[in-house]
Formats: sequence, C-alpha cells, structure tokens
Amino acid sequence: MSAPSHRAKENRTGAPRWASLWLRAAGVYNLVWGALVIIFPHALFDLTGIERMRYPEIWQCVGMIVGVYGVGYWIAASDPRRHWPIVLVGFLGKIFGPIGFVGALVNGVFPPTFGLTILTNDLIWWIPFGLILHDAARNARCVASEREKERSGGQATAARPPQPAPE
Repeated sequence: MSAPSHRAKENRTGAPRWASLWLRAAGVYNLVWGALVIIFPHALFDLTGIERMRYPEIWQCVGMIVGVYGVGYWIAASDPRRHWPIVLVGFLGKIFGPIGFVGALVNGVFPPTFGLTILTNDLIWWIPFGLILHDAARNARCVASEREKERSGGQATAARPPQPAPE
C-alpha cells in the first residue's frame, strides 16, 4: 500500500483542500442564516431582547445580502485561488461588521448578547479567510515568478547582469 499522495490535500485546481471545505461551510452557513432572517426577521431581536424593527424588510434585505454572499462563497470554493476577490470582499465584511457592532455597543444601541451573531457570522471566519487569501497571494507570486523565468529563458531576472543602455 502506498503512502497518501500530496494531491489528497489539494483540490483539482491545486488550492489546499481545506480552503474549499471552509468556503463550502461558509456558503451553507450564509445561505441558512440569510434564509432564517428572511423568514423570521424578528427572531434575533426577540432572542436578544432588542425592540423589534418597525420595518423588518430592512433586516430581511440584510438576510438576502448574507445569502448572496453564501452563493459567492460556494462558487469560490471551486477554485479559491482564482476567486480570491470574493473571499476578500467577504473578509472585509467580516472585519467591518464587528467594528460596527462595537460602535453600536458603545452607544448603547445593541446589548452584548447581540454580539453572539458576531462570533458566528464574522469572527470564526477570520482565520480561514485570512489563510485562503494568504495562499492565493503566495500562489500568485509563484506563478508570476515562473512566468518571468519562462520569459527570460529559464534564468531568474535578478541573476541577469544589467543591460547597457542603447546609444
């Protein structure tokens, strides 16, 4: 019996398999969370003791946006390195969401219990999304380096002597 191949740790595009798994999980989570907010717009407010919104349709729009992110994450899972911009936009939202929550908490708009959504919607995704973006950036540098080697005839450009200026 042979040892497991390195390929078992990668998806078909060469990206780490864990990246696709995390993005699929994020996709499912966001689709479910978004659907629940659309169907039950008052549930989170009731659970956290916050007065219900006068216009729950606004909160339902938030649910729709979160669900659309879920579709994006599901698509990004097919090739995390290629679809890194989707991951970046989601990552930024997962950074700015908690910042907005802290502002609302400090101003007394939200009780601390509302922050439980920040844990599940944002904070648990910081590390995997950050690592996915790091992998995509590292891969892009490697690809660029390989292309440069091909253009320079197999030599690294840094090793080439400076060319004299044309007269």
